[in-house]
Amino acid sequence: MSKRDYYEVLGVSKSASKDEIKKAYRKLSKQYHPDINKEADAADKFKEIKEAYEILSDEQKRAHYDQFGHTDPNQGFGGGGFGGQDFGGGFGGFEDIFSTFFGGGGSRRDPNAPRKGNDLQYTMTISFEDAVFGKETTIEIPREENCDTCKGTGAKPGTKVENCSHCGGSGQVNIEQNTPFGRIVNRTTCRHCHGTGKDIPNKCTTCSGTGKVKKRKKINVKIPAGIDDGQQLRVSGQGEPGVNGGPSGDLFVVFHVREHEFFERDGDDVYCEVPLTFVQAALGDEIEVPTLHGKVQLKIPAGTQTGTRFRLKGKGIPNVRGYGQGDQHIIVKLITPKKLSDKQKQLLREYAEVSGETTDEHTEGFFAKMKRAFKGE
Repeated sequence: MSKRDYYEVLGVSKSASKDEIKKAYRKLSKQYHPDINKEADAADKFKEIKEAYEILSDEQKRAHYDQFGHTDPNQGFGGGGFGGQDFGGGFGGFEDIFSTFFGGGGSRRDPNAPRKGNDLQYTMTISFEDAVFGKETTIEIPREENCDTCKGTGAKPGTKVENCSHCGGSGQVNIEQNTPFGRIVNRTTCRHCHGTGKDIPNKCTTCSGTGKVKKRKKINVKIPAGIDDGQQLRVSGQGEPGVNGGPSGDLFVVFHVREHEFFERDGDDVYCEVPLTFVQAALGDEIEVPTLHGKVQLKIPAGTQTGTRFRLKGKGIPNVRGYGQGDQHIIVKLITPKKLSDKQKQLLREYAEVSGETTDEHTEGFFAKMKRAFKGE
């Protein structure tokens, strides 16, 4: 199945800015996150959204994608090219072609060489406050570990792992074939040891000779202060164990941050709305407002209009990479009372009469302009 266009996945135009792309990603990732959305295809959609954002949020990757789309211009025949990759016909490059037809000469991976273990991914849902200030916590993940009984060898204790008698421990065997062009020697994976080069006559009864068992492992994770939704943390060496003495893989913790009932985040800045009465806005006041770092006093100048923004420097979120701290932006909203007593109504009428609002020249001027516009004057 062909991949969908990344711009289509995020629902943005090809001329969208980085902020528009980020905003679309945050909205969609929350909508389709597997911890929230229980639809059958939610995980696939979340993965598709994450992949699209990783490409379009990077200027270099985005320019590459805009020019070539999903096709890699460096690929050659069958998607492999001439770099020793897969040619698409079952060969691993020129060296393997010579090895196939002439019985050797190509370099093969040693089946007994140390190899790094598989990486793992874990999704952690955290509160808004934990994302802001960081936290140390413990998670439990399922992973493969070396069998304690056989110490990862796969052999029953007291017995040894031997070299495969069919391939001599190389993991590969030569098969000779007679063709019209002469005798051809083809080197292939040994079917008896499956390329490991090992033979285990007495298998461990705990792991059935695999050397690995499934366990649940508790791991301490330090959530960095300032981590944002969709970002990930690499925990080195906490993936699955390596093969043949190789290093363990890594664990990647992907964070999903719950929304806050009062604050909204944009990068390292936070935004919130604070209600004001007509009297406070008209006469000015000093009000107490909440911040992530405690309550502070905010001075409201007389004549403040609804929608006015105030900035509290340094009251935002610490940058996850240690580059300073964001600000808090407060947006005031004028609250119009819905229920007024007779006395309040009378006082407002008197205020309107004193201020001349009943024959407001600005209002009349506005409607006069509208009237002239429709008449074409």
